[in-house]
Amino acid sequence: MSSSQSDEPQNPSPDPTTKTPDQESTDPSPTNENNQEHEEEEGECGFCLFMKGGGCKEVFINWENCIEEGEKNKENIVDKCFDVTSALKKCMEAHSDYYAPILQAENAAEQEAINQLNKEKEAAAAVPVAGASDSGAEEQKPATSLTN
Repeated sequence: MSSSQSDEPQNPSPDPTTKTPDQESTDPSPTNENNQEHEEEEGECGFCLFMKGGGCKEVFINWENCIEEGEKNKENIVDKCFDVTSALKKCMEAHSDYYAPILQAENAAEQEAINQLNKEKEAAAAVPVAGASDSGAEEQKPATSLTN
């Protein structure tokens, strides 16, 4: 060994467990401060994460809890959660800059449901009623007079 070399390498690879000050700010691992939030988000759907990322986080959590409780107790969710659903919709409209994609999708689904309902009504109106004839059968019947 020469005198310029030592037992340790000149450019040691960094120890992954040792953080330098600049690594702490870019490290994606959760800190103690947001560890609880990270645990809550673990395994959540993308929709839930999106909803909680906007200004309606608390209202959405209330809605989510209502739905879960209703499902657990086998209750009518529409009736049970009507108020929290209305509050969530109002909140989303108040924060429409963030929730615009969800509001647009909801409006499109609502319009599609209306269109489908109208098609079903038109189809039902076009079906002849049993015993009625739309082929001009009245013209083929002999005319009767009430005065005969």
